[in-house]
Amino acid sequence: MLQAYTYLSALIASIRRDEEGQGLAEYALILALIAIIAIVALIFLGGQVSKILSTVGASV
Repeated sequence: MLQAYTYLSALIASIRRDEEGQGLAEYALILALIAIIAIVALIFLGGQVSKILSTVGASV
């Protein structure tokens, strides 16, 4: 009985550790996706944003 409790306790502890690692991996993937979207947006809209900032800078 004690051996079964020890095994069950170890199993629950390993599942908990796996969930923490999984959560960290999910956050890393979300962060990478946001970075990729930001880079693509800057590539396509960089010229327009530069013109807008130049206009704002010139008017100030």
